[in-house]
Amino acid sequence: MSKVKSMTKHREFRTLVFLVLLFVIVGLVNSDFISSGNIHNAAKNSLLYIVLAVGMTFVLLTGEIDISIGAVLGLSASVSGVILRDGGSIFLAVIIAITIGAVIGLINGLGVTKLKISSFIMTLGMLEIVRVTQVIFTNGKWVENLPDNFKHISQMNVFGINILTIIIILAVILVHFYLSNSKKGRYFAAIGDNEDGAVLIGIPVDRYKVIAFVISGVSASIAGLIFASQIGFISTTAGLGVEMIVIAAAVLGGVSLSGGIGSVIGASIGAIIMSSINSALVFLKVPAFWNSAISGSLLIIIVVTDVLIARRANNRTRKVRLNARILNYKEEV
Repeated sequence: MSKVKSMTKHREFRTLVFLVLLFVIVGLVNSDFISSGNIHNAAKNSLLYIVLAVGMTFVLLTGEIDISIGAVLGLSASVSGVILRDGGSIFLAVIIAITIGAVIGLINGLGVTKLKISSFIMTLGMLEIVRVTQVIFTNGKWVENLPDNFKHISQMNVFGINILTIIIILAVILVHFYLSNSKKGRYFAAIGDNEDGAVLIGIPVDRYKVIAFVISGVSASIAGLIFASQIGFISTTAGLGVEMIVIAAAVLGGVSLSGGIGSVIGASIGAIIMSSINSALVFLKVPAFWNSAISGSLLIIIVVTDVLIARRANNRTRKVRLNARILNYKEEV
């Protein structure tokens, strides 16, 4: 019984309950929403957000933020799309896309750690630079006519389950164990929780912040490849505004904006929720122009809730420390 009670206290569990309630409530209005086909499509459509949320979690755990992921997604998708359209191999397209994400992530990380630029400003500036680079590279045109063998990757199933879904679920589980059970994996949260303390115990803070940004960049590139495979073409606005959805998904899943708290599993569940909300609006016959307003409202609510939870936790910690000091003082007297 104590284990069940302990489980319910985790933000990830509450996020999962929220996801179930979302499907149940919308399903009561429109039963098609809880059909096996739609649930399978919801999982498939959320893959892109899950990959982005995993990368964002690494950055948020260190107390930083990455606003450039949408642009990195668009540029990586465009470059790999052009390579594939012009007859290049899938392997070459994947390697170049991942390299693009890694390089941009490295630049972001070095700008934050070496030049001491705010991560918000650094990645916001990078977002604009990468967007312009994508437009110049594509001459402002959509990348179309991708080969069928590449588009077929996102359609492949194993035992009726999309193969990309299986791969990404396994990857999320492996990353979760790395972050929670390995010594180096716990460094990311330790940095966000207390950066000065992390320095004092010998953690190479700058190195791990750079690694976090590189992982975020690579995740955005992988998401770009998934996007290209699923959609079959890349517009010049691919990935536009996706960073806000991903940040909201991560925070909804229990990742704190102030750093030090969260898991990739919670962020992944949050990503499924954010993706499912758009689908739910369709089944509820809500006009499409409300999507942005609802997503923005959710982002504000989620961030405010996160701030209140963090403030409550800090107040509780201060109270514990104060009580400890009072007890020590009485013992001395």
